Amino acid sequence: MSLGRLEPLGLLTMRVGFGLLLALRHGWGKVVGAYGHLFLDQEWGFVHGVEQMGFPVPLFFALCTALAEFAGGLFLALGLFTRYAAVFVIINMSVAVTRHLLTNMRYELATLYLIVAVFLLIRGAGKLSLDSLLGKSTGR
Repeated sequence: MSLGRLEPLGLLTMRVGFGLLLALRHGWGKVVGAYGHLFLDQEWGFVHGVEQMGFPVPLFFALCTALAEFAGGLFLALGLFTRYAAVFVIINMSVAVTRHLLTNMRYELATLYLIVAVFLLIRGAGKLSLDSLLGKSTGR
């Protein structure tokens, strides 16, 4: 078997691992925090962090971040609406990288998420994806 024939499996592995890590490691906690804030009257510290960055309507942008990381990660893992999901992740991670660089925080992980999202935007989800199954562009 030639290595080129393994390319779809490699892309699938990278996409699923990336998407699930983003959704479950970063997005899920924000979604839980948002739920608690909106429906259980709990404090959500992330909103304060967004406010400190100077965003207007910090709750709105905190919710956008939670959705970009959680839903965007799940969509990327599934290979569904891949390029659209990648755009939201790119915007989100661009802000994260900028904030981390300006505050001397570790920026490597956010940068890695950004790079992979740019790759998926350019490349598409590949043959082993819901986009491909539904006949959407896979970036072949």
